[in-house]
Amino acid sequence: MDIWNPKLKTKPSPEAVLNIFEGVDFSELEKPLLRPRTLMNQLLIALVTVITLAALVPLFSVVVMLLLRGGRNLSLAVFTQLPPSPMEEGGGFGNAILGTLFMVSIGSIISVPIGVLSAVYLAQSRIESRLANAVRFAAKVLTGFPSILAGVFAYGALVLTLGGYSAVAGGVALSILMLPTVILTSEEAIRMVPSKIKEAAIGMGATNTQLIWMVLLPTALPGILTGVMLAIARAAGETAPLLFTALFSNYWLGSAGHIDIMQPTASLAVLIYNFAGMPFENQVNLAWTAALVLVLMVLVTNLIGQFFSSRQIRQ
Repeated sequence: MDIWNPKLKTKPSPEAVLNIFEGVDFSELEKPLLRPRTLMNQLLIALVTVITLAALVPLFSVVVMLLLRGGRNLSLAVFTQLPPSPMEEGGGFGNAILGTLFMVSIGSIISVPIGVLSAVYLAQSRIESRLANAVRFAAKVLTGFPSILAGVFAYGALVLTLGGYSAVAGGVALSILMLPTVILTSEEAIRMVPSKIKEAAIGMGATNTQLIWMVLLPTALPGILTGVMLAIARAAGETAPLLFTALFSNYWLGSAGHIDIMQPTASLAVLIYNFAGMPFENQVNLAWTAALVLVLMVLVTNLIGQFFSSRQIRQ
């Protein structure tokens, strides 16, 4: 019989395939729906489908509500104007968008270098290293760290020390929340670099430093950027840390042609928190619009992270 031989990489002929299945009774392979096992399988599939759709209802409800209530006031003015006073019509939250981007940038400048270097150490350390295990455990614990505690820490360490609320204090509080995500995702991305690439670099005489900077980090860059994008998406939507550190401001971050980072700074999350409970319709509508803009910012950031993640998988 001409059958497929994997060692010789030969393919079976059509006649050989027919000979293999000759005499097989395919009627025994039928699975009537009334059989208990098949019926239970179909019922469980239907149950999981219903539960999945039910879980998606709140998500889509929030998105639809944001589009309906927040999209009505969406215009260029909300991105360029300052928040209005209680009895004033119109206005916007351009200063809150700028403040959010600025404080997230400060958090990224602090957390990304520390997180990536920590990830390199964890990925290159020995399995039995106690220090590496302790750092990895601390990073995992910090992933569930309540955001308000990060704000309280930054309040005691910076706000009380510097004598006031500031964008710097807000950025430091956000960096605490971003750091564990950057560490863990970057370590996983570095560990996913094929061992053949590392062995080839070592075989060519590369030092450990050259291996890290010229081989590991460039190869793992898509995965590292995925972690950075996820950390930014989380930090952009935090409210509690900024209430303790940056507070809020109805004015632009800079004045007289320069940016003052040592003053209270507006952010989208705090603006939503402040305006959502106001009795004035204009401010409530601005809160809905700000929520829509914040959700879109987080969505775009997550999509960028997914793009880099798909590149890492293809590699």
